[in-house]
Amino acid sequence: MNGGGIRVEALTKRFGKVHALRGVDLEVRPGTVLGLLGPNGAGKTTIVRILSTLERPDSGSAFVAGHDVVRHPHLVRKAIAVVGQYATVDESISGRENLYLVARLLGLRPRQARARADEMLELFELGAVGGRSAGGYSGGLRRRLDLAASLIGRPGILYLDEPSTGLDPHSRKELWDLIRGMTHEGMTLLLTTQHMEEAEALAGDVVVVDGGRVVAAGTPKELRSRIGGQMLHVRLAATTDLAAARAALRAADLTPVADAEENVLRMTLTRDGDLTAALKALAGGDIVVTGFETRTPSLDEAFLALTGAHGDEEDL
Repeated sequence: MNGGGIRVEALTKRFGKVHALRGVDLEVRPGTVLGLLGPNGAGKTTIVRILSTLERPDSGSAFVAGHDVVRHPHLVRKAIAVVGQYATVDESISGRENLYLVARLLGLRPRQARARADEMLELFELGAVGGRSAGGYSGGLRRRLDLAASLIGRPGILYLDEPSTGLDPHSRKELWDLIRGMTHEGMTLLLTTQHMEEAEALAGDVVVVDGGRVVAAGTPKELRSRIGGQMLHVRLAATTDLAAARAALRAADLTPVADAEENVLRMTLTRDGDLTAALKALAGGDIVVTGFETRTPSLDEAFLALTGAHGDEEDL
């Protein structure tokens, strides 16, 4: 295997009676971003914990930067950095002191640690706030500081767990630009996210897991093409119309998915005549339709079609 990537083969893991992983295969090519997607309880966290050497698989194999996660965990840890869903900075000290502390913990001498901290402040555009207490940072600044701290040791592989959680749109865009810059420098990233827009913006390849299994893999474009055809979006006047509209469409042999927050029904148009059938079904009932449009499937819709979006438990 190429020394800068990740390879997982037939990985299994049980927690008591719960099968968290049921033979997972995936590969992250060096210098690329792999988006690891799936509903809560799909097994994403278990995969990352095994790749971080925090859990041992029951069977199968996992290699990170060419090192077996079971046989050589210390070498794996030297090659990776992990950025969790929430920033883990020390709010009682400044951003510069946070980075200096991490550098010292990694074994750098005091002068080297100060130089490395200043280098990372500059790289992540934190120089103007580096002397301020991290407790006063915005969500976007904290996430930048968290990323800077994770890269102090110059890892070749980075695991990012829901990196844009809690960020406003402007901070999210800035973060995505930083992540793109990392990959341009040759870093390998494993990205877990529930945001399909984020996966599409950052990941060259996507793996969808559900129930501890890989249910789809490919580029975002390939996954969108998996559900085929056009998507029909029907916007209703009120949420109370959803049940009647769904029943009418099902009677016409269509399979709508409801989005109750937006009073919208979505369905794939896979056969000639599906659009006409939908129009007739909705016109035949006492249903008020305020919007009716077709569009190319999004990655969100591919995700829902592939997983059913049934998971609402804590991710395993």
